Amino acid sequence: EPNLFVSPSAVTTASRLAQIMPVIGKDREAVVTAEGLTKRFGSFTAADRISFKIQRKEIFGLLGPNGAGKSTTFKMLCGLLRPTSGKALVKNYDLQLAPGEGRAHIGYMAQKFSLYGNLSVKQNLEFFSGAYNLRGKQKKEIIHQMIEIFSFQDYLDTSAELLPLGFKQRLALSCATMHHPEVLFLDEPTSGVDPLTRREFWNHINGLVGKGVTIMVTTHFMDEAEWCDRIALIYKGQVIHMETPDALKAIAQSEKNPTPTLEDAFIQLIEEYDKKKGE
Repeated sequence: EPNLFVSPSAVTTASRLAQIMPVIGKDREAVVTAEGLTKRFGSFTAADRISFKIQRKEIFGLLGPNGAGKSTTFKMLCGLLRPTSGKALVKNYDLQLAPGEGRAHIGYMAQKFSLYGNLSVKQNLEFFSGAYNLRGKQKKEIIHQMIEIFSFQDYLDTSAELLPLGFKQRLALSCATMHHPEVLFLDEPTSGVDPLTRREFWNHINGLVGKGVTIMVTTHFMDEAEWCDRIALIYKGQVIHMETPDALKAIAQSEKNPTPTLEDAFIQLIEEYDKKKGE
């Protein structure tokens, strides 16, 4: 899908979503930490001693083939899956010991439409604002802002499941950010949407990062992974490499391929891992 990605230089419009977001912080503290995260399903180890730290304002990508363990890792880090061992921390809150406190700082947007399809746009906004403990004037104001920012005016009474895909994505993003989270978890967020919607989406994400929001994203678009500050390549349940996109591409550089893509690096690193393991 070579034409789906719009380059960073094309994203110039100020994000109205970011404009209503308070400045969260300018320090570079670690806001998401994986400490030896392991998840076993019976005799199968889906994630094996995963460790890394994500700094404030960082866009951190999890990349890997299907079944590699990235979704398992992702779910443990946002508190949706309990690890067999190890720790997942958000803002130094252990998600097993203090799940409520940790999740209060999290916004979550899933690849599969994670809102309530049988509820209208307005009802979804009402429900999620209530779930985030927004009340009274504050709740009314944030719902109004989301309707304006994402142009929901003509869709307020439409069931979420009947929305055009681009508006489904807008609704998911609005419901994930209406409580002004410090960390935003994005699971394949632009899968299936058109180029303009993807551009609008990343425009908002970069605007939020400018306000201090930390992003963790899984994506299968190699071009889109270029947006990340760092990428953890997950394969067979392990982080086999973690670097900036440019550093990853440099690994695959050769006389035959002087300008490798992330996909080239991805394939080479997996082949080298398998070779080293004698498979």
